[in-house]
Formats: sequence, C-alpha cells, structure tokens
Amino acid sequence: MRLVTLRREDGTTRAGRVEDGEIVELPFEDVGALLSHHPEWERVAAEERGPTHDLATAGLAQPILFPPKIIGVGLNYVSHIQEMGNETPKHPILFAKYARALTGPRDPIVLPRVSDKVDWEVELAIVIGQEARHIHPHEVTRVVAGYSIINDVSVRDWQMRTGQFLSGKTFERSTPLGPALVTHGELLYPGELEVQCEVDGEVVQQGNTSDLLFGIVELVCYLSQIFTLDPGDVIATGTPSGVGAGRKPPVFLKPGQVVRTSIEGLGELVNPCVAEE
Repeated sequence: MRLVTLRREDGTTRAGRVEDGEIVELPFEDVGALLSHHPEWERVAAEERGPTHDLATAGLAQPILFPPKIIGVGLNYVSHIQEMGNETPKHPILFAKYARALTGPRDPIVLPRVSDKVDWEVELAIVIGQEARHIHPHEVTRVVAGYSIINDVSVRDWQMRTGQFLSGKTFERSTPLGPALVTHGELLYPGELEVQCEVDGEVVQQGNTSDLLFGIVELVCYLSQIFTLDPGDVIATGTPSGVGAGRKPPVFLKPGQVVRTSIEGLGELVNPCVAEE
C-alpha cells in the first residue's frame, strides 16, 4: 500500500491511499495523524473510502507533516565513508532535523542566504508505525510502518563549524520527503534497493542500500535503546558516495537547478532549487 498526504484546493491537507492511479482521501490530516491515532492504521487505511483525486495532477505534501522526531544517520554507506576520507564508525553517527526542515516531493529546495555550499544526499527513510522501546530484531517489521525517500540536503559550511552536524542539517524548507509511505506489503526487500540522485539530469549518486554499514534492523533496534520511537518518526539512513562535498573541487547546488532523487520501488522526488527570499 502507498499512502500520501494530499494538498486540497481549500488549503487543507488529507492523508490518502493510492489506488489505480487515484488518491482516495482518508479522514486524517496527514499520514502521520493516521499512524498516531490508530493502532490498526493499516486496516483503516485499506478500508476507508472518501473523495478521489487524480494522482498525476494532485498536489502532494510530505507524507508526515510534523514527525515527532527526524533522526539522521551520518557516514552510513561504505562508499561515502571512503570518499570523505573518514574512519569507519563503530556506532551509528546520529543527528537531528526538525519538522520545518521538511518540504514536499515536488516543492522547491530553499537555498539559505547565509551559505553557497548546499549539498544533495539521497537517502532511504524509515517511518515508524507504532511506539517502541528496547525492541529485538525480530520485532522491527512490526514496528516499522514502511519506507520513503528523503533528500538530506546539507549546508556543508554550517555542518562543519563544530563537531556537531545539526546546524547544517535543519535549515528550513531544505529537505524533501516523499512522495509516499510505502508499506512492507509492497516493498519486500528494503535492504537491496537501487538509490540514485541527479542534478540537472546528470547522475551524481548511484548506490544500493545493501552498502549500508548499519542496516535497517540494526538502526531501529539501536535507536530504541536511546529513546522511545513514536508513530511518524522518520529515520534518514545515510547517503551513498557522490555528494558534492566529496568532489575535487567541491560542487554545490545553485538556484535554478533541479534535483531528482529516486529509490527503487519508492518513486522519486523532483525539486527545483530556489534562493531564500
């Protein structure tokens, strides 16, 4: 099943189920509200009926409008560790993003006025479906609602100002998420997916989730030892090699460029870059 958040003409949003080229409205503000309000959210999402919209022309917001937590994982692809010249981490490197950093699957990426060193990072996003704490590996499938695409756009000079990544990771309206939450029933092997990023039609990143240093099960279990995972939490699992900061000389995004990020079985994000007003 594929779940999206629809932008309606009256300015409100609704969760929706993708079905035969249409979006069937569900009685929730967004996919996050569906996950947090119904322990049996998957059954509810499959059975509810509502107004329909053409998927091809509908406006889509990020599936989760206000995630309780957005957790990023740094240096988690072997190829990316090598291109950046870093040592292999012994434990996951974690940072946070905040909800205002998110933007929709077709929305602009806002390049902040305080930097000209903004970088692309295509990543598999894990979305949590139920509250979980101190879970075991065999419980992960039950805890995870599904998967999406996130472009963990990074403002590199701010990221590297200190030893903490956060300041370069959470600029507002910089991080596309979507286009849908794809549940387990439709995505059987999330550990073996092709991952790609293009800038103005040029492929800049090409990888596979099998290259993850810390895989999906390990990450979810590890995080649940630190804090309670909540429905709607988003975990950005890391990016493969090919980032702009790893090039010689480095290359960064400019206004007018278009970034296309895609993951096998999940769809794609297509986002123009615009300068902050």
